Amino acid sequence: MVGSALMATVERLTEIQGIVVVRLAAFGDARGQFFETYRRSWIPEAREMIQGNRSDSKAGVLRGLHYHRKQADFWYVPSGRVRAALFDFREASPTYRATTLLEMGDGQDIGLYIPRGVAHGFCAITDCVMTYLVDEYYDGADELGILWNDPALGIDWGVASPILSARDRANPLAAAVPQAMRPGAA
Repeated sequence: MVGSALMATVERLTEIQGIVVVRLAAFGDARGQFFETYRRSWIPEAREMIQGNRSDSKAGVLRGLHYHRKQADFWYVPSGRVRAALFDFREASPTYRATTLLEMGDGQDIGLYIPRGVAHGFCAITDCVMTYLVDEYYDGADELGILWNDPALGIDWGVASPILSARDRANPLAAAVPQAMRPGAA
């Protein structure tokens, strides 16, 4: 596996400042495949990732939009396929209010770095598993959200009637999030 990190391709998205997409390299033979799914050197500006999590979702489940004021995420989809949506909710960012979509999993083997303050969510196109690393330990007070279908964001999730949690159904519109709860607020 020597040199495998050199084969991953690191891209910085222009649509939203700070988003990093890592196109992972597969090493395979008759037995199967091997992927490196994260290397600190891919995103040198990121803080150390200190907790790993896993989310299993059935097709049609939509999780989000969520954002954190203290935590960055690094996503990877080892099984299934998702449509990931990102919304720059950082008022001081040059890409404030920009949105973008990415397909992940099943042939789109990418790692996705999401900085603090960028709202993120995904819709499971198929049953899926997502693993994600975070740079802060879980803090329920930093689990914030925006309504998944906020018309001001214009996100096309590709599903008309997603399966949502009660929390995600109750999230406010972006414009209704109190200033004190926005990224960058003290």
